[in-house]
Amino acid sequence: MTRNRLEAFSDGVLAILITIMVLEMKVPHEATWAALSPVLPTFLSYTLSFAYLAIYWNNHHHMMHAVKQVDGRIMWANMRLLFWLSLVPFTTGWLGENGFAKVPSALYGFNLLLSALACFKLQNTIIRSQGADSELKRAVGNDWKGKASLTLYVLGIAIGFYNQWLAMAVYVAVAIIWFVPDQRIEKWLAQQGGHTPGTE
Repeated sequence: MTRNRLEAFSDGVLAILITIMVLEMKVPHEATWAALSPVLPTFLSYTLSFAYLAIYWNNHHHMMHAVKQVDGRIMWANMRLLFWLSLVPFTTGWLGENGFAKVPSALYGFNLLLSALACFKLQNTIIRSQGADSELKRAVGNDWKGKASLTLYVLGIAIGFYNQWLAMAVYVAVAIIWFVPDQRIEKWLAQQGGHTPGTE
């Protein structure tokens, strides 16, 4: 499989997930501002999850540009990531429908944690496949953002059983850390005179 085919498939899955999430917001039957209030929790959960899926899409795009050759291990690691991301619409809907209750907040964080672990696994699989001196390895370095995110997700899950609003604050903080697409890979490729992501 070529890198472009893997990336195109992943792009399609993420687009479908975003579409599924927005369909969870039911249109009010009354034409008043008050009629929108029941939809607000669902909208807020959708907004956060949309941001997360956008972050994964951006960083997946950057990561794929450091891949020279796709093998079976990379394909399966990518599918694991897509599996956990495919559950985001479910945990997002449960979170919004129950007004950010404690158990849904904790499960939402667990979904984010497993997605992050799968992304970390994909990154390491690519590095092993491309070699210890691969572009991706040199670009991500010690990957402090990835490791910090995993720690914060675990913290958020634990907090979610006691105070869901603090847990959501943690999840928002992680999203803010990643909101700007990871420029490390882009800078590394530019320094090597290679392709700069986003110029296709």
